[in-house]
Amino acid sequence: MTSRRVAIILFNLGGPDKQDAVRPFLFNLFNDKAIIGVPQPFRYFIAQLISRRREKLAKANYALMGGGSPILTETRKQAEALETEMAKRVSNVTFRCFIAMRYWKPFIVEAAEAAIDWHATDAILLPLYPQFSTTTTASALEAWTSICDLPVSTICCYPAGQKLAQSHADAILNAWREGGSPERPRVLFSAHGLPQSIVDRGDPYQWQVEQSVAAVRKLLPAEWDTRICYQSRVGPMKWLAPSTEHEIKVAAKNKAGVIVAPIAFVSEHVETLVELDIEYRALAKRLQLPFYLRAQTPSAAPRFIDALADLTERALSAPGKLQSESGGRLCPAAFGLCAQGSGT
Repeated sequence: MTSRRVAIILFNLGGPDKQDAVRPFLFNLFNDKAIIGVPQPFRYFIAQLISRRREKLAKANYALMGGGSPILTETRKQAEALETEMAKRVSNVTFRCFIAMRYWKPFIVEAAEAAIDWHATDAILLPLYPQFSTTTTASALEAWTSICDLPVSTICCYPAGQKLAQSHADAILNAWREGGSPERPRVLFSAHGLPQSIVDRGDPYQWQVEQSVAAVRKLLPAEWDTRICYQSRVGPMKWLAPSTEHEIKVAAKNKAGVIVAPIAFVSEHVETLVELDIEYRALAKRLQLPFYLRAQTPSAAPRFIDALADLTERALSAPGKLQSESGGRLCPAAFGLCAQGSGT
């Protein structure tokens, strides 16, 4: 046994585990200042309004998955696999993974309390968001810092690592083979959208998504066509474009079949299992695309767990530091809201 006990904090969005949790989950989401950037008490009332208006539709979507989100189950599998891998790699440190969801249970505060009760000597903060954004990683890290004073090492982003890219490429090629290996597929790399105004303020999310796609593209057949698109738009404001729906319509005009690859998600949840698998598949069928295939998320695939273990080892060797997948800053200077810049 060793005296060093490292808590690996796995941050994720979270999701309602049952129908009664849908509205409070939505409220928590829209009450985050990183999502709705207006001061209190106005943000509280806006979050109440949006969560009430979206509750019925959201409940219907979660009902299609059995009543709740599978994201916690998915994250537990990742946590167990990462613990096992780290025990193999590092013999003089005891590791335990703690799941810290931003908007539903187990909340970040619960993860912090559990890590302290476990007598952790320090923690590694590891977001399950490969691409950094102020709306995801920065929000989670700020929440952690406000409630816990354990010494920490932090990974801010890992958009273009070889093992992550290979896990996505494996999933795309598996979908292609299982779909009958159709000729010249068009790969739609679909990422969760973001309001254009957030990107314009210096958020590096879009740029990092592009780096992820570029890394995966190198591992796919050269003759395949690829496009980047964005899904899950909410509200009337301008969001990142083109939308996934738009690209499916373009594919129909071009008489091209598609493989949709969720490039910014590492686990299955409502955006993949409902939006991609049901809503966009139905659209593709109506538009008579030659085929519509969907690559799975990395989930607990061995290559992805290896990628997380590499990041954990990097953090372990640099106590107190905030690092990207390569150590230093990845983002160009134009992105002032980079985790390693002056904007956060």
